Amino acid sequence: MEYIEKSAAQIAHDVRTRVRSAAEVTDATLAHVESVEGAVGAYLTVLADSARAHAARVDERVRNGEKLALAGVPVAVKDNMCLDGSRTTCGSKILERWIAPYTATAVARMLEAGAVPIGKANCDEFAMGSSCENSALGVTRNPYDLTRVPGGSSGGSAAAVAAYEAALGMGSDTGGSIREPGAFCNLVGFKPTYGRISRYGLIAFASSLDQIGPLARTVEDAALAYDAMAGFDPMDATTVDRPVEAAAGALREDLRGLRVGMVREFDSAALGAALDALYRAAYRDLERLGAELVEVSLPTAAYGVATYYLIAPAECSSNLARFDGVRYGLRVEGDDVRSMYDRTRAAGFGPEVKRRILIGTHALSSGYYDAYYVRAQKARTLIAGDFERAFAQCDLIACPAASCPAFEFGAKSDPYSMYLMDYYTIPMALAGLPALSVPCGWTTPEGGRVPMPVGLQLCAPLFAEKLLLGAARAYEAATGHALARRPELESVRA
Repeated sequence: MEYIEKSAAQIAHDVRTRVRSAAEVTDATLAHVESVEGAVGAYLTVLADSARAHAARVDERVRNGEKLALAGVPVAVKDNMCLDGSRTTCGSKILERWIAPYTATAVARMLEAGAVPIGKANCDEFAMGSSCENSALGVTRNPYDLTRVPGGSSGGSAAAVAAYEAALGMGSDTGGSIREPGAFCNLVGFKPTYGRISRYGLIAFASSLDQIGPLARTVEDAALAYDAMAGFDPMDATTVDRPVEAAAGALREDLRGLRVGMVREFDSAALGAALDALYRAAYRDLERLGAELVEVSLPTAAYGVATYYLIAPAECSSNLARFDGVRYGLRVEGDDVRSMYDRTRAAGFGPEVKRRILIGTHALSSGYYDAYYVRAQKARTLIAGDFERAFAQCDLIACPAASCPAFEFGAKSDPYSMYLMDYYTIPMALAGLPALSVPCGWTTPEGGRVPMPVGLQLCAPLFAEKLLLGAARAYEAATGHALARRPELESVRA
């Protein structure tokens, strides 16, 4: 148990220097997964045989002198990313038995760097949700309080890393689906610039918003994963053919010379006294590390949620039209083709996916396209313009990562309150900006039994990942919030 709690950087160093083998790390991780997975539920599919085969290949490559950045590092792969020969479900009944015939570019790059895939991690169905409660195939629990959600949609990847069932998690972020589970599970959740990491092999939710990124226990680990995945891919026309600045070797010790923007419209007092105190303390820590705090304004950010919930469902409606029982996935027979379509989609999609398909189809329909979808795209342009003007006055922006800590299952059963969970993360997604959540303290929620983690969101201009990760590392090292508590796993080990 003690060894698998090491960082990805430490594990990779030990495997490269042959202090331990990738096979030993993999066996220890799989044994721990078997011990706690029944309580945590991070994975939909555990790939034990495949993981051991990958580990053997890593050990052979190390013996042959290859310097692998992620040698032997156990990784949880969100189950909306293809991995050749593995079940890839998107947390949906419609793909429950679908086997991927190829591997997503981002996953392939992680494996090429030496990572070992432990399993396919649970997620909200087709990545639509903020709590991981929308999965049709399993329940994932927050390792810090098993009565609470891990966040979503990348909840399985986050829970796996927090519970030491993997050292790194691969997630996707459309409106906050890496950053929010990062905040809920005491992790670094990092969404790079849109187009920086290939989406080839990521089953699409909203194509103009989806972005793959890592979940990790340290900023250095997140940087190592980012460096492995980032870069142009001819298989994805939305990736940007621009050199990647390596981030892992350029982490900072302080914030001297940086201007950090405090968003006038993101007043943390609205979150209650406990969270307000935590965020104000975090901003003081930034200042103590040498940053100059400056006020900036994002006047259209308040329209982010409304804008997002027109654009994302519209793209979802288009992307999910392919799941009709004809080519792959679930097929429910009917009297004719139309009946087969209706029965397949009714049985295969869950309530939240159906809700978003209906919203998106309406927004794209004749007579409503200009009134809804086109206006939302115009609002998106205004939001991006506000960020551009804000970054003329600062180098980074700091604000909350979520509007509350992890909540109990069923506490936000109405869609409206759930959609508002992404209030602070959606504007960055609409603008395509790199952003991350880094642990910034602990608070005991009302009625809660133990303190739960809280995340500080940092956001940077387009393609400024190196700056963003460097600043987050300085804050992490100076505060040490992530080390304050451990997940509650001893009571559930088999």
